[in-house]
Parts: sequence; structure tokens; C-alpha cells
Amino acid sequence: MNNVLRVAIVDPNDASRETLKYMLLGMDMIWLEAECSRYEFFSDVVGQTRPDIGVVVLDKNPEKALDLVANLVRRTPNCSVLVISDSNDGDLILRSMRAGAVEFLTQPVRIDDVVHALGRISDQKYGQDEASSRGCSTIAVAGATGGVGCTSIAINLGCALASDPNHSVVLLDMDLSLGDADVFLDAIPEYTLVDVAENIARLDFALLKKSLTKHSTGLYLLPRPVKLQDTGLVNAEAMHRVIGLLKATFTHVICDISKSYTQIDMEALQAANQVLLVTQLDLPCLRNVVRLLMSFSDMETLQEKVHIVVNRAGLDNQITLKKAQETIGREIYWQLPNDHRVMVEVRNNGIPLVEQAPKAALTQSYRMLAENLSGRGKNPDDNSLVSKSKWFGFLAKK
Repeated sequence: MNNVLRVAIVDPNDASRETLKYMLLGMDMIWLEAECSRYEFFSDVVGQTRPDIGVVVLDKNPEKALDLVANLVRRTPNCSVLVISDSNDGDLILRSMRAGAVEFLTQPVRIDDVVHALGRISDQKYGQDEASSRGCSTIAVAGATGGVGCTSIAINLGCALASDPNHSVVLLDMDLSLGDADVFLDAIPEYTLVDVAENIARLDFALLKKSLTKHSTGLYLLPRPVKLQDTGLVNAEAMHRVIGLLKATFTHVICDISKSYTQIDMEALQAANQVLLVTQLDLPCLRNVVRLLMSFSDMETLQEKVHIVVNRAGLDNQITLKKAQETIGREIYWQLPNDHRVMVEVRNNGIPLVEQAPKAALTQSYRMLAENLSGRGKNPDDNSLVSKSKWFGFLAKK
């Protein structure tokens, strides 16, 4: 229960209460603690269940409902109150805020409005770091240049996270022109990012999951558009809403962004809790890392979320780790060992590492990275799997 927000709702209108209940039940970040059809009983319900958030729909009797809000704030200060009404009258909104409500939403309630309101409440109650641990972890995978293995990392990290039954994981392929996450999973998706973006106002959580492609590992995929001419149908605002909806539905959202760093990519970077900046130990990559970090420093909070990940560590004639860290001016967060033979098989077969080579050193490194990003692992000194990869490769049998 540590990863969810506990919610109780009161609405005397059966139809609107059922609609709201259905919406909340589809959100992995929410546990519906209680529902109530009478304003006069809701204070006792909240007092007994102690939810994080109380949702009060005002419309049946606004005066009685506003008295309830003030009473909840006074009696149970640890319960944040969100109010909903079919009226957007400024006086009603002001009175709701004065009674102690922290959010006001108008009917009909849109899914993404609920998501953002709950996110703001979570941030206010627990702070952004704690709130992110209670809700969805969003990981953006970015590259210092093309060809460093971002999609491979996004796919295999996603599959490693999805192997935990407590996780629900979705991968968003944001390279709108040339993304190939579906190829890595040997999948033929029925729907793409364009379909979700164009219909997001009409989607509920059940329809959203039906629009995604589910892999045998448990990883869900939302792929890039099929046609190049459709890439223009996805803008930054649509991407913001798509990511918000995915964050409410899954415990982990992985964004495989493009190398163009467009406004759409920046939406993912800003929404992410953690950014994996992927590089190799060569001079062009490291110089781009420095350039990107300088650019990120101009964007509030972004640079603090960046982790440098070295892919294909152990290749011959690479720049040393010490020299690389001196060049970029910060520590390397993780190293993924080079295993060309296994990765060729993975790419050509369209089978992720956890299925193709579950005992390989590279697979174990991904599992450790997944645990570390989830807050359960421990980053080993010098990433010992890199130095030991030859022994793992020799001993392990696929």
C-alpha cells in the first residue's frame, strides 16, 4: 500500500458516483478506500478509514457539501479534500477554497485533469521525491548521439522491471519517425501513439490498455506512428496528456526519446523522475554529454534527474572511466557490459534479454539497474559486473 494514494469519495448522485468510481479504479496510483452516498455520513467514513484524499462532489446540495468540506479539514487535517462540481462559478470555487479544498474540478471530469490534480496533491502532501515513490516512476532514456543503444536499454530495462509482479510497466516509443521498439519485441501493434493522442479525451483506462501492445514479459508498448506523414499529428500538448494518462495507469513509464530533443522530447524529460543519458566511452559521445548537461542546467530541476549510463563498457580502445568522469565532470551512474554476441541474437530474434539470455552478465546488470532505479538495489563500486563479465559469460548458460 505504500505505492498508492488512498481515496474516499462522496456523491449522492448514483450515476456520477459510479462514473467517478470507475475512473479511479482504473488508476494504479489509487486505492479506493471507501465510497459514500450521504454527506452527513462521510465525516465518520473518513475518520474511520483515514484516506489520503477525500473527494466531495458538491452538486446535490452545495451548501451541505461545503460545510462537509470545512468539517473534514478541521477534523481530519491529514486528509486532503478535492471537490468536484458541474458549476464553474467563481464564487463557488472561492468558497470551496476557503472551506479548505485543495483542488476544484468541473464536471464532466477528464481523466488527465484528475491525474494532474492527484499528482499536485501528492506533491503537496509528501514532497516530490516521496510522491514519486508512492506513485508512478517515469524514466526517460536519452542518447548522447545516435547508435549508442537507447532503444535496447529502454526495452531491456522495461522487461527487467516488468518481471517483478508488483510492477506494471509501459514503454513509450517517442522517436516518431524511425523508432523501432516494436521490432525489438517482434510485435505488430494494432494501435500507435497517434491513435491514443487523437482519442485521449474519450479514453478510459480499460480502453487505454486495449490500445497498447502487451509483450510476454508483461511489458506494454505504445509504438511510434506507422506513416511518416502522421508524425505531425502528435504535438507537445498531446504528449503531455498521454504521459499523464500512462503515469496514472502504470507503476513505471519508460520514454525512449528521439535524438532530436524536440519540444515533444522535452515534455518527457520534464515529466520524468529520472533521466538516463546513454553514452559510450569515446570522445564524440562524451563531448555531447558535456553539451547536453550544459543545456539541461538551464532547465529547472532537469539536470538533477540525469544519470549517466555507459553502454557497451569493456570494448577495446575505449577512453578510461576515470578520464571520462574528468571530462564530463560527474560520476558515471551505471555501466552495461559489452556482449556483442548476445545482443546480435537479441536484435535478430526480437526477444529481450530476460528471455533470450536470462543468465548472461548483461542481463544481470539490467536486473540490478532496474532494482537500483526502483530504490531497492545498490549501485556496486565500479559496477563489478563489467569487470566480471567475461567470467559470467564463460560460466552462464542461456
